[in-house]
Amino acid sequence: MADMRASADMGAFRDAVGCWAAGGPGGPAGDLAVRLGVRTAVLLEGPSDLAAVEALAVRRGRDLTAEGVCVVPMGGAMSVGRYAALLGPPGLGLRLAGLCDENEQRFYDRALERARAPRRGFFVCVADLEDELVRALGTARAEEIVAAEGDLRSWQTFLHQPAQHGRSRQRQLRRFLGTKKGRKIRYGRLLVEALAPGQVPDPLDDLLASL
Repeated sequence: MADMRASADMGAFRDAVGCWAAGGPGGPAGDLAVRLGVRTAVLLEGPSDLAAVEALAVRRGRDLTAEGVCVVPMGGAMSVGRYAALLGPPGLGLRLAGLCDENEQRFYDRALERARAPRRGFFVCVADLEDELVRALGTARAEEIVAAEGDLRSWQTFLHQPAQHGRSRQRQLRRFLGTKKGRKIRYGRLLVEALAPGQVPDPLDDLLASL
C-alpha cells in the first residue's frame, strides 16, 4: 500500500511538472519535489520511453520512486529546453538525465547548455529507443512478440502496404510500432521484458546505471 501511494505521489509530481511546462503555476511541482525528496528528473521524449525505462528498473529490482528519481515524458524532443529550465539548475535544481535520438542531439545539447546542466547524464539512441530494442532482440524475436500479443494479422496487413516494400525488417517493425495509439507504450514494456540480461541496448543500460 505504501509503495502504491508513493508511486501515485510521484505520478502527481509528474502531472504537476507537465502542467507547469504548459504554462501553469510551478508551486505545486516545487512543493511535491521537496515532500517526495526528488533528486533526479529523467527527461524522455514520450510515454513509450517511460514504459521501457520503468520496465528495466523493475527487472533490476530498482525502486526509482524510493530513490528520488522521477521519469518525465516531455511530449516531444522539442520540449527539452522548457523542461531542462524548469527542472534543472534554473528551476528546481534537480539533476537531469535522459535519452535522446541521434538526430535530435543538437537540441538537447543547446537546451542543457542554456540550463547549465551537465551533458553526461544523457545517452543517445541511433534512431529511437524502439529501434534499439528491436535491434537488440533481433527481428525474428520481435515478430514472435508481435504474434504472441495478437497483432499478427495487423502486422501482416501492414507488410503488404506499398510503402513498406523494399524496407528492411528492422525499419518495418519500428514503423509498425508507431501506427496505432498506445502500441509503442505497450511494446516499450514488452520488448524490455523479453531482453536477455546481456541484450539491453547500451543507451538504456547506461541510463539506468547512471541513476
